[in-house]
Amino acid sequence: MIRLFLTGLALAATTHLAVAQDSSKPIEWVVGYAAGGGSDAVARATAEAMSKNLARPVVITNKPGAATNIAADFVARSKDYGNVMLTADFATLAANPFLFSKLSYSAEKDLAPVGMLARFPLVLVVGPQVPAKNFKEFITWAKAQPGGVNYASAGAGSPHHLATELLREKTGIAMTHVAYRGAAPAMQDILGGQVPFMMVDTASGNQFVLAGKVKAIGVASAKRIATLPDVPTLAEQGLTDFEAYAWQGLAVPSGTPAETVAKLSKALVDALNSTAVQARFLALGVEGLPGTPNDMAKYVKDERERWGRLIKANNIRID
Repeated sequence: MIRLFLTGLALAATTHLAVAQDSSKPIEWVVGYAAGGGSDAVARATAEAMSKNLARPVVITNKPGAATNIAADFVARSKDYGNVMLTADFATLAANPFLFSKLSYSAEKDLAPVGMLARFPLVLVVGPQVPAKNFKEFITWAKAQPGGVNYASAGAGSPHHLATELLREKTGIAMTHVAYRGAAPAMQDILGGQVPFMMVDTASGNQFVLAGKVKAIGVASAKRIATLPDVPTLAEQGLTDFEAYAWQGLAVPSGTPAETVAKLSKALVDALNSTAVQARFLALGVEGLPGTPNDMAKYVKDERERWGRLIKANNIRID
């Protein structure tokens, strides 16, 4: 009996390792957003490079909806260790645990970090009807509006939304949130003058700034960005302790063997350091963040604490 028990354990361990290292099928990379957006573009560019590094196909599966919770739940529940990954972003790991009263997965327990992917600096942009050309003029204009001002976002709980709530906290401007289903429709209403301003990520907003269709007031990053070199940071204009990004990392189901995580992490870092991926990210206005799983864990912890405080202090909820 003892011999049979030990044989069973060995067989189970061998089977688990075989699944984790199964190179007979593509790795499925799940993205919680529709195809064609900034998150999808980042994933596809990186997946192509990772495929070469791993000598295995990496295919993108889009599972949009519920503020990335559909995609996160799918990956968190998967036991296909080593063969499924997730774009785990600001919403998945930092905001949703505070925005939702109940989640079907635990961001801390059910998902393991592989490494950071990228972050999109947020830019404060105004529509053509707003007379402001810099942050000081924007504050003066906003505070002069009777009853306050409306602002657009890519959705309730998005980094666009929460960054603007932080802006409201720091400036005292009376604001009303107008939530959209994504940054693209929000930007269309900024262009059309239905809503006067928003904090938009570079991937969604740069083309309109560069075309002169909206005005960029300031960048919410530590330094100016290469794609908008003439746009000063908000910090340069007096708004201290204010940085905001839409960021993404790569995660796998908890239980994925450490050696598999290490292999994926190395392939990810090599991809992010490649000339092809760096060129694609530059075109998108995205900053690559190559690093270790521990680097990602620390980044996520800091972001969760920072935005969790804001969400709780302002009683922001989605359900």
